[in-house]
Amino acid sequence: SLHNSRGGSIDLAEDGNHTLHNILTLRGAKVRSAQKWSYYLDQTIDLWGSEAQVSFGSHHWPPWGNDRVVEHLKKQRDLYKYINDQTLRMANQGLTMHEIAEQFVLPDSLAKEFYNRGYYGNLKHNVRATYQLYLGWWDGNPADFDPLPPVDEAKKYVDMIGADKIMSTARDAFSKGDYRWAATITNKLVFAQPNNQAARMLEADALEQLGYQAESGPARNFYLSGAQELRGGVKKMATPNTSSPDIIRGMTTEMFLDFLAIHLNGPRAGDKHYAFNVIFPDIKENYSLTVEDGVMNYGKGKTLPNPDATITLDRSTLDDIALGKLKLGNLADSGQVKLEGNRQKFSDMLALFDKFDFWFTISEP
Repeated sequence: SLHNSRGGSIDLAEDGNHTLHNILTLRGAKVRSAQKWSYYLDQTIDLWGSEAQVSFGSHHWPPWGNDRVVEHLKKQRDLYKYINDQTLRMANQGLTMHEIAEQFVLPDSLAKEFYNRGYYGNLKHNVRATYQLYLGWWDGNPADFDPLPPVDEAKKYVDMIGADKIMSTARDAFSKGDYRWAATITNKLVFAQPNNQAARMLEADALEQLGYQAESGPARNFYLSGAQELRGGVKKMATPNTSSPDIIRGMTTEMFLDFLAIHLNGPRAGDKHYAFNVIFPDIKENYSLTVEDGVMNYGKGKTLPNPDATITLDRSTLDDIALGKLKLGNLADSGQVKLEGNRQKFSDMLALFDKFDFWFTISEP
């Protein structure tokens, strides 16, 4: 948070909002700490609460007047503290992640504040995330320790119950408004029989209803995206640019090499051995780079005595390669990349890096 003492204003960024935020983003990320979130809001009150006349954030309107500003901060602080503390209290009573989420209720003093509602973050999801932060994904039940993959499990359920029985049960659940159960069991059938159109349509209908009922916008989006996929497949549209020029150029070389390493196909690279020295003259950095045991390692400022090759290129050239502006194969001939040694080994290593498909399925195998 930032404070302007002259105007009595506090910029809360996204720490204080007019909605419950995400402890764990639905798109996926590291889990945030609700306890720390609460702590820093409390610190904000201690530092500037007595002077504040207005607060504002990234996405929401400002409350005016000291009483309103401080009350908003306190309620947001207590919201995240309650999620943290009560999740751990219930976990210590032996409840599992999903049991806690199902039973979790905010007190009216928090739940009935407009700015504490789950219009963005979802309370159940945040409770599960808090459990995950401290205790991990496993609930302690040995039967859940090494579950079958979704398709294998689904086929066994369908073999045991029968597709017709699953469909009749799901239709009955749907007619009674039990959309969660209808979606759960039809999803088993879809994973076992991806071309079962009746199961796909019924699951889509159930997900659609869950989306309509969702208070959280992101949760609604996931439900409706799943329904759309089941009805019409994944439509591959223009792919968002997740590696923008600003991001690529803002990355340190170590970050860039870490980013590159996760693209290495470990099983394919498992018995391969490559060793290179890489020099970036424009930023005066050099690295050793090795592939062994299916892993890419690098060392800043290190030089290998007997590399397969030494590659010299400007860091700016590497940025343009990453952005797709330049092709590495052509650069070696043009002189923008200087390669001394075994060029074939370098080409062979590059062939081991995967390209990720942005448009993957979420509601089917």
